Amino acid sequence: MTRESLEFDVLIIGAGPAGLATACKIRQLSTELSVCVLEKGSEVGAHILSGAVMQPTAMNELFPNWKELGAPLNIPVVDDEIYYFTSQEKAIKFPKAFEPITLKNHGNYIVSLGNVCRWLAQQAEDLGVDVYPGFAAAEILYEYCDEKKSEHVIGIITGDSGLDQHGDKKTSYMQGMEIKAKYTVFSEGCRGHLGKQLIKKYQLDAGKDPQHYGIGIKELWEIDPSKHKEGLVIHTTGWPIAETNALGGGFCYHLENNQVSLGYITDLSYDNTYCSPFDEMQRWKLHPAIKRFLDGGKRISYGARAMAKGGLQSLPKMTFPGGLLIGCDAGTLNNAKIKGSHTAMKSGMLAAEVIVNAITNQKQHTEITEYTDRFKQSWIYDELHYQRNFGPARHKFGDIIGGAIAFLDMNILAGNLPITFNDKIADHALMRPKNQCKKIPYPKPDGVFTFSKLDSVFLSSTNHAEDQPCHLILADSNIPIKHNLELFDEPAQRYCPAGVYEIITDEKEVHSLQINAQNCVHCKTCDIKDPSQNITWLAPEGGGGPNYPNM
Repeated sequence: MTRESLEFDVLIIGAGPAGLATACKIRQLSTELSVCVLEKGSEVGAHILSGAVMQPTAMNELFPNWKELGAPLNIPVVDDEIYYFTSQEKAIKFPKAFEPITLKNHGNYIVSLGNVCRWLAQQAEDLGVDVYPGFAAAEILYEYCDEKKSEHVIGIITGDSGLDQHGDKKTSYMQGMEIKAKYTVFSEGCRGHLGKQLIKKYQLDAGKDPQHYGIGIKELWEIDPSKHKEGLVIHTTGWPIAETNALGGGFCYHLENNQVSLGYITDLSYDNTYCSPFDEMQRWKLHPAIKRFLDGGKRISYGARAMAKGGLQSLPKMTFPGGLLIGCDAGTLNNAKIKGSHTAMKSGMLAAEVIVNAITNQKQHTEITEYTDRFKQSWIYDELHYQRNFGPARHKFGDIIGGAIAFLDMNILAGNLPITFNDKIADHALMRPKNQCKKIPYPKPDGVFTFSKLDSVFLSSTNHAEDQPCHLILADSNIPIKHNLELFDEPAQRYCPAGVYEIITDEKEVHSLQINAQNCVHCKTCDIKDPSQNITWLAPEGGGGPNYPNM
């Protein structure tokens, strides 16, 4: 059966800050080029989750008059507080002189990144961009070039809809369509499933450190107005994750309307198989420095998302024949700042410039190697180079000594430490067997400050049609029980923040893995942290997944 087909000059996969900045910049540079943005969420912003404190550098460049245009950067940061939690009850507040320079947020804004993306999408449409939410890019289209004896990207195929769980057609079946372009930009966010394929196919990570990740768990609360301090930014490190000799930390950002954004990031380099990032976040909220804001408040939203934080040493080559890999799909996050929206946007704006130049010069489906030079000449490269040792030093020497080295490098030497540390072991390879790990006694949810995974997923408004093929693919269905359960007590039960993976034991004490795919919040942690690398996350039917209102 021949698929329906559409053609554009430029196709962008993912309506996050990187993809939308690319689209806007292209149309600013050339109103002659047709641009299409595909978004797998039910609407733009539905799958966007971030802290977020936004540095407006890229926004200032893209829309110098963003304030007049009504961009939702409404809450300027008025104060920073940084704490080292020494225990469940005690903390040391950093003196201003010893705060990491990367966490000084004067001039930045506390935002809902989802709402920023909704605004960017409107600007893109006003500029003439076609933005299509609810369409998941399922496959990459390649074309073989005889001259170069290689394949180049010419577009994508959207996912079929109306298939049942066995892959058979239902009465609602609709075949996915081909969408072709002269250049295709992949901006799917962290661990994009197509970006992952491109990195492997074109060996874009050759000579690089493996990418490193964290998982961020976020909650939005309405709190007592007397406890709200609009514009206050709090970051914490230490307890509770330090108890397992792992890395991570929390944030508490005071938004408008008596709302606070709470989050906890667990570095996925942890080695204790009994670690549960979700439960680390729940008990973190019980520390007096955080709990003081929540007493009398109400949790109104929940979500989770992985973040690529390997930095410059892990950043893959971002060009390949026919397209570009940008933003968090590549890994442009500034880990030391805990910010990635401004760098993602800038990576997309640079992509727009080189694409317009290429098409203007009658090129298509080529590898735009010029992008690499433009990237290295920009402030985004300077930022990533400045903080390049932050993650590797902490992985190598621990939170305290590694943090001190990072402080020396960035605060004292302005990023000019004459050493660049590497981090050669992938996160999934660090997991230790269960007989080498101590179980962690997480408290039971109290329904007031702490909650269960299923209650939390409900607040994410996650929805998938139950009768569709499972989008979480096991390479070997025997590994979860015969290997992972035996050796690691199947860590998927714990690293998944949505209760997707469940070990079922029948009356004969026979174990099986149940995958509750309808709970999936698209965080991608399973694709990253499974010690056997047995799980592949694929895009489900378009429109499925979380529906974050203003996360």
